[in-house]
Amino acid sequence: MTPTLGMRIRQLREEHDLSLRELAKKLGEVSAPHLLDIELGRRFPSPPLLRRIAGALHVDLAELEQFDTRAPVEELKRRAAEDPAFGFALRKLVDKNMSSQDIIDLLEQKREVKKDK
Repeated sequence: MTPTLGMRIRQLREEHDLSLRELAKKLGEVSAPHLLDIELGRRFPSPPLLRRIAGALHVDLAELEQFDTRAPVEELKRRAAEDPAFGFALRKLVDKNMSSQDIIDLLEQKREVKKDK
């Protein structure tokens, strides 16, 4: 199973031998229950909080960001508003119930066809 952002934060916290309360105290203005929700995947940290978590756990922000699997919803909304065909294409992916691997494979096939031309 691919680790989630919450799982990675928990792993780092445990490597630093910190309890949820201790990490919350280090971060300031965040509660242990809030951190628990993040670790369990029920919530996602805001960008500023994720930056503080990275600092408190002595890890690059980019390392934590790679575990954030949320869709870039605002970017998708903006692109769909600017280009209705983009929104239509996304809807077709959803309607066809394509998996992430199906989409990656499709893009790879398209890349290969372009190389051959």
